[in-house]
Amino acid sequence: MSTLDTRGPLPVTRRAQLLEALQRGGTVRVSELTDILGVTPVTVRRDIAQLASEGLVRRVHGGATLITPGEEAADVGPGAALSTVPLGLRSVGVFVPSLDYYWPEVLRGAEEEARIHGLRIVLGGSSYETDDDRPQLARLIEQSGVDGLVIAPRMEATTAPEMIAWLASTGVPVVLVERSATVGPHHAAMESVVSDHALGAAMAVRHLASLGHRKIGLVLSRQSPTGPHLHRGWLEAAVECGFEAADTVDARVPSPRSPEWDATLDGILDECVRTGTTALLVHADAEAMAIVQRCETRGLSVPGDLSVVAYDDEVAGLFSPALTAVRPPRQSIGRAAVQLLAARLAEPQRPTHRVVISPSLSVRDSSAPPRPPA
Repeated sequence: MSTLDTRGPLPVTRRAQLLEALQRGGTVRVSELTDILGVTPVTVRRDIAQLASEGLVRRVHGGATLITPGEEAADVGPGAALSTVPLGLRSVGVFVPSLDYYWPEVLRGAEEEARIHGLRIVLGGSSYETDDDRPQLARLIEQSGVDGLVIAPRMEATTAPEMIAWLASTGVPVVLVERSATVGPHHAAMESVVSDHALGAAMAVRHLASLGHRKIGLVLSRQSPTGPHLHRGWLEAAVECGFEAADTVDARVPSPRSPEWDATLDGILDECVRTGTTALLVHADAEAMAIVQRCETRGLSVPGDLSVVAYDDEVAGLFSPALTAVRPPRQSIGRAAVQLLAARLAEPQRPTHRVVISPSLSVRDSSAPPRPPA
């Protein structure tokens, strides 16, 4: 995809005209510059970002202001301290696929960190069913006038590569949350903050192995983008702990609303009995609780006959028995993403940062040593 705007003057001429407009008025909004230059808001923002990186202008919410002779260009200096950067009035577009699961805590962390840096959060929403996130992201950039984005787009969508290339062309700083991507011919990494879900799965397996379990199965939701990471961590831990993953349970469950739900749960427990599996790692809390309830209806005890570890820990501790659970660092993810974006606004030329944060394990009542063979 070409990143050049074929309308209006050439880039060098455009930027000269942009500087002339700033010299006349001191501060100019993006909407005014699109009329003056005859180009799109995305192109204007890219030009502003370039001039800001050269220390000629300072980006403000919705536009740019001229840096006068002798004024410190604190937002572009390579060694600038974040606390010296005048970030007031700047806004961060936050774009997540759900507001009722996993993401509310991420948003709380982002909002807390934004207040520390004097940034305003502008929330945009998608869904796990959206085919193309670009229209909503364009709305955040062009209509809301955000200065940067913290986003969790649908990377499995067929339109994702085009969307990522477009984002890179806008000149707007972007931090991916629980996602990773590369751009350009050299596959340069985009800035990102992710949970180490594979490590979280391995932590659960190691805990169960330390109790004496030698057949530890895995149950994943079919819908979750976290599943592949958990599966990788489970497989790696199986090798480390000395059991064959193929000899235990490796199952996927549908949505609880699916007509297959009950039969799938029964099939998992049947497979546990057949293979001698004595422990399960289950993603997520709702699925783990459903398996425990199904054990009760079948006369199996938890953790006596089957130890269960949930992955997510949103409500696992409130269940009876309280579920041992791995908790992804949701609030820390939100905080770290805004920290990265604030640092990028302060120092546009800094190297790309990719942050990986470890989950934590809470041991509760649903995991115990396996019963000795009769």
